[in-house]
Amino acid sequence: MAKESKGKKPHKNKKTSKKYTMYKIEGDKITREKSCPRCGPGVFLMKADNRLYCGKCHLTEFVAKKRSFEKQKE
Repeated sequence: MAKESKGKKPHKNKKTSKKYTMYKIEGDKITREKSCPRCGPGVFLMKADNRLYCGKCHLTEFVAKKRSFEKQKE
């Protein structure tokens, strides 16, 4: 008894790259977001709540949290 073939698997679309979100256009100028100092330009750092992270070389830069004046009194 041979196994029954179920046919081809359905094609799954991959998510598109969102590199266009890492550039800002102001008038005639194009500015880049922060890139990785180790990997060089073209490898952007991911923004999390309190850190910047490079997915290629795993560099992590922590950003100091801003405290409000009211919370410092308590």
